[in-house]
Amino acid sequence: MYEITLSVPEETALALNLTPEKLTEEVLLAAAVKLYELGRLSSGSAANLAGIPRVLFLSKLAEYGVDTFRLTETELAEDLANA
Repeated sequence: MYEITLSVPEETALALNLTPEKLTEEVLLAAAVKLYELGRLSSGSAANLAGIPRVLFLSKLAEYGVDTFRLTETELAEDLANA
């Protein structure tokens, strides 16, 4: 596992009204959501990065205005054919 150290100004934590632990969770979730939105991580990998179950991650996407499913019409038809 990689470990990354991130320096966050105290004003940021105070503005967000978060403890250091909650700030860590928030930053990890925001990074995971953005990487998922960009198509860089699958929902499972993004959930793993955020440290939460995949189902919970998928439900959190709406809070960030990110579509849960990004299938094209062709991909959806293929999924239905395989079901």
